[in-house]
Amino acid sequence: MSAGESWGSPQTLSPGGGSVVRRILLGSQLRRLRESHGITREAAGYSIRASESKISRMELGRVSFKSRDVEDLLTLYGVADGAERGALLSLVKEANVAGWWHTYSDVLPGWFPTYVGLEGAASFIRAYEVQFVHGLLQTEGYAHAVVARGMKDAAQADIDRRVALRLERQKLLVSEHAPDFHVVLDEAALQRPYGGRKVMRGQLQHLIDIAERPNVTLQVMPFGFGGHSGETGAFAMLTFPESDLSDIVYMEQLTSALYLDKREDVTQYARAMEQLQAECPTPAKSVDLIRGLLSEMD
Repeated sequence: MSAGESWGSPQTLSPGGGSVVRRILLGSQLRRLRESHGITREAAGYSIRASESKISRMELGRVSFKSRDVEDLLTLYGVADGAERGALLSLVKEANVAGWWHTYSDVLPGWFPTYVGLEGAASFIRAYEVQFVHGLLQTEGYAHAVVARGMKDAAQADIDRRVALRLERQKLLVSEHAPDFHVVLDEAALQRPYGGRKVMRGQLQHLIDIAERPNVTLQVMPFGFGGHSGETGAFAMLTFPESDLSDIVYMEQLTSALYLDKREDVTQYARAMEQLQAECPTPAKSVDLIRGLLSEMD
């Protein structure tokens, strides 16, 4: 579903929706109201003593909102109904609530907190990983080895905080509103050692154990398959319970990240994920493959 296709009430938000999702939803609704009245971003910005670029950032949910600005925009857009105004203004307070992950902002790249917020609000997460075991499935020892490798010049305290954030994220999979999580791990991620033999044994056993959870579907793309649909590299897809929010494809890069939500982009990645899952051994056979790797370490 593309952004703004469905136009539901703000009160249909799920209890698991985070402040990041609420910012995106509020921005999307403000954009729809502006466009329906034929008002330019420049004119909207002028009405709240701001620039056109600020209106663009607001509509994309990339900045916090001020109640006064939203009230002025709603007046400009002809929203006079008290209930409608109240519902939208209530989103302002919810959208500005800082998520738990903001306490780790000092050790995170600027583009990552947005992903953590979206991940926490998703009802369905699909992912393909090549280099590492997915962050939601990493043991503490494995996570520490990966983070230390990626933060060579960081203080030990900063490394520990980054690992703590990763472990906090993992609580999502066992929470009351746990999302369905479908992940494909390339065999390379399982064969590449991080943290030594003991750490890798613990990581492989953890994958076997967590694959038993009803909300986790784990598959392995074996070396023997050859070329496959994940040739463009690792990515994640997030689906949300809110009807106004499109699926989002997330791809991490060395110094930034991409967030794709256009229907044609999402469709192609969804098709690639479906093909990957079809090409992989079944979840049961994938676990057998992991057991085989584990036994080879004896």
